[in-house]
Amino acid sequence: MIKVGIIGATGYTGVELLRLLAPRTDVEISVVTSRELMGTDVHSRFPNLRGHVDLQFSPADSELLNQCDVVFYATPHAVAMNSVAGLLSNGVRVIDLSADFRIQNIPLWEQWYNTQHVCPDLVATAVYGLPEVNREAIKTAQLIAVPGCYPTAIQLGFLPLLENGLVQSSRLIADAKSGVSGAGRKAVEDYLLCEATESIRAYGISGHRHHPEICESLNRYSETEIKLTFIPHLTPMIRGILATLYAPVKSGVEVSIAQLQDVFEQRYANEPFVDVLPQGEVPATRNVKGSNKCQVSVAYSADTDTVVVLSAEDNLVKGAAGQAIQNMNIMFGLEETTGLQNIALLP
Repeated sequence: MIKVGIIGATGYTGVELLRLLAPRTDVEISVVTSRELMGTDVHSRFPNLRGHVDLQFSPADSELLNQCDVVFYATPHAVAMNSVAGLLSNGVRVIDLSADFRIQNIPLWEQWYNTQHVCPDLVATAVYGLPEVNREAIKTAQLIAVPGCYPTAIQLGFLPLLENGLVQSSRLIADAKSGVSGAGRKAVEDYLLCEATESIRAYGISGHRHHPEICESLNRYSETEIKLTFIPHLTPMIRGILATLYAPVKSGVEVSIAQLQDVFEQRYANEPFVDVLPQGEVPATRNVKGSNKCQVSVAYSADTDTVVVLSAEDNLVKGAAGQAIQNMNIMFGLEETTGLQNIALLP
């Protein structure tokens, strides 16, 4: 039985962790923290968990956390770094869903998150938790940095092209749309129903915090420096990310749609949570809603000699809580798909 703690369980990713972990018979949710709600029954805040989670919210510094096998941080950025070291020193394994340990370049992280990193030494020890590339390192990791939702969808789309040296890494474009839950559970005017519904808009045009994470990670699989134009958009839906990715074919390289389809199918043939669609089919966010799947399709524009990849995921599952649990399963030697075989919700 794996004893689990969740720090910051009142946001969307926190409650998603609870939803996915609560039915499991191999996991015991031991402690769930919230500074604002300590002493309150978890199910009183989240009625969908009534009869599944019989706990009260504990303070964030609860000693019970040190008795856990693994602790998930579902906290805002720049929170986990303040207390991770203590848990690690007590032998607790940590899976952080925030960005505190994702970027290895500390000055770059401090620039984008506008704060000083208080434990930069731990960043070098953290394993980037994208199982499709780091599965072996995840098995023995003590600290996992779960990728962001945009980086997951975008990297899974670009990886086969970069690994095979097929495209110009200096001219990549990612046009990505996200549901409003991607902004977190907070009272901000832009995310109110009247502001977000029946409209779509771009944001972060001058720069988005996920941009350096994507580039740093993809650089590991590219012979030349990654240069990416990344424009996120807010769409009037609750969950989901759809990324449309453009990559010019490298000079002197010839490709065909049959070849590209084979490259993607071979790359993800043994990946349980990446679904490469047959040629001619395209991903949609509703196809993955509530599931840990990332659907991917590839196309080729001969006129512009450009590969176009479409990637869809649920930002709260494969883009956050589901991927975190996928990492936990690998860390503890469990079947990777345990507790994550939910079929997507339709409609």
